Amino acid sequence: MTRSIKAVLFDLDGTLLDSNMESFLPVYLKALSARIAHILPPQQFVAHLMQATEAMLANDGRATNQEVFAEVFFPLVGRPRAELEPLFDAFYAEDFPKLSGITRRKPEARPVVELALALGHDTAITTNPLFPATAIRQRMAWAGVDDLPYRWVTSYENSRYCKPNLRFFDDVIARLGHRPEECLVVGDEHMDMVAAAVGCPTFLIPGPATALLPETPAPTYQGTLADLAALLEG
Repeated sequence: MTRSIKAVLFDLDGTLLDSNMESFLPVYLKALSARIAHILPPQQFVAHLMQATEAMLANDGRATNQEVFAEVFFPLVGRPRAELEPLFDAFYAEDFPKLSGITRRKPEARPVVELALALGHDTAITTNPLFPATAIRQRMAWAGVDDLPYRWVTSYENSRYCKPNLRFFDDVIARLGHRPEECLVVGDEHMDMVAAAVGCPTFLIPGPATALLPETPAPTYQGTLADLAALLEG
């Protein structure tokens, strides 16, 4: 089957980067809410942020995730977008880099991405696009894989769906110009393995965030990043 693979779609957190969102998010939210605290109490800010995040997760493709977020979040806060966006920009430029210590680099991550590229596979980072591109690129840098020639990197600016919506995978596959059966989806969660429903082979990298559901399609392959490299080479 691997001979038919023409593209590899890598999840980021928990897959290429040792980062558990359950540990990362509370620290992230505390730091971000501190940046906005002079405008909105942290508890209220986080509630509005999570409501806007839920709207992105439910996005049906009518607009980018960024625009869906803006449509929900700024009216809830009651302050103009032009006032708050510079604060978000400052947070991602000055505060977000300090969160790198919550994550750890996986030594096997860069070699396996480089291998996929060397084998001629179109390669994409298909993290759930709930964050702006700067946050995703920074996390890619923490993983040591930010400077490679990807065909596509999902972010909330360029995506209209979120995982586990199957249209997320349809959209990425269409952008790459391949058939689903030619696209290997690599990830550590249910939201990655559901790509099997659109016809993609999948590779599960089990980790702390792996909690498959009864309805999760069985992964085509399973193992470590080193096992993935061996599969690609074979």
